[in-house]
Amino acid sequence: MNKVVRDVREAIADVHDGATIMLGGFGLCGIPENLITALRDKGPKNLTIISNNAGVDGRGAGLLLEARQIRKIIATYVGENKLFEELALSHQLEVELVPQGTFSERMRAGGAGVAAFFTPTGYGTVVAEGKETREFNGRMYVLERGLTADFAFVKAWKGDKWGNLVYRKTARNFNPVMATAAKVTIAEVEQLVNVGDLDPEIVHTPAIYVQRILQGPHYDKKIEKLTVRKRET
Repeated sequence: MNKVVRDVREAIADVHDGATIMLGGFGLCGIPENLITALRDKGPKNLTIISNNAGVDGRGAGLLLEARQIRKIIATYVGENKLFEELALSHQLEVELVPQGTFSERMRAGGAGVAAFFTPTGYGTVVAEGKETREFNGRMYVLERGLTADFAFVKAWKGDKWGNLVYRKTARNFNPVMATAAKVTIAEVEQLVNVGDLDPEIVHTPAIYVQRILQGPHYDKKIEKLTVRKRET
């Protein structure tokens, strides 16, 4: 039941070429910084990355783009990464853009064992091209398939040695749903505590979904765009 691994290298030792990996986070908030860096250093190629966004230049999934490790990315928003744009327009990167709500629901469905579901989102747009559509109660819906992965890299605020996880504020984002939808979920946490130290009522991801856990050695927590207002006098 002790799922603690020694370090990030041990945590990702079996990540292979061609793997499909979910990366938690919203922008640069709540991303598994240490696991992403270790993946860049390990160097597996032809990866399929499932992430809300493509990171930014030099941060998040942007590190994997710079190392040319990603073959395909499934995301909802990619506007903050110039390299992503260059690779996509030159057909060096396969891109699947998904409406954000559909993105979340596809992973939730995958984690729940639901093969596919109908949603009205995207009907009549390029999102629906090549997909089955059907009318329900006078409204048209698009068939979307559940998303699963070989690995999910998630970041939590606190976790215990069994793998129970607690996220903090915005960093909760896509991490909980991704944790349910992969064969192997690897969690890095800011604080690793003993079993029993977490109040069961505040656990967001139960340990049953987590296979490996480690305490991250450091966190930069960069802000994509810092916007402040002048102090009132």
